[in-house]
Amino acid sequence: MSEWKLPMYPEQIQQLLAHRYPFLLIDRVTALEPGKYVEGYKLVTANEPQFTGHFPNYMVMPGVLMVEAMAQLGGIAVLSLPEMRGKLPMFAGMDGVRFRGQVRPGDKLEMAITIDRLRGTMGKGHGEAKVDGQLVVEASILFAITDAPTA
Repeated sequence: MSEWKLPMYPEQIQQLLAHRYPFLLIDRVTALEPGKYVEGYKLVTANEPQFTGHFPNYMVMPGVLMVEAMAQLGGIAVLSLPEMRGKLPMFAGMDGVRFRGQVRPGDKLEMAITIDRLRGTMGKGHGEAKVDGQLVVEASILFAITDAPTA
């Protein structure tokens, strides 16, 4: 059972993730089983900074940001474990990344991440993201957990 009250809003999300605007890519967490599974979403809007250059005449969310959003959501699943509080998840690799559709302003990018393995400071998760029920990206994400640097 999670000690985190759902849904989680940005204020609670920022208690776990070190990311801040404009790079916090999770707007809401809707399901959470710490260390195992998480669901959430990002509301994509036209005023996000990436759309000034990608592409001004046909705004499409960059694929790397879709994968980053899934990784951040997976980070919430791991960092919600009491023993992982205050740690910093870092990308260690990506496998099987497939882009299956476009994400545009006005879309709700709904994501689900399953943590497949978590041993010590290394782990692997699998994520899928959908818009209107249609799969737009899937990936396996490898990560390392490190101590967050102090200022």
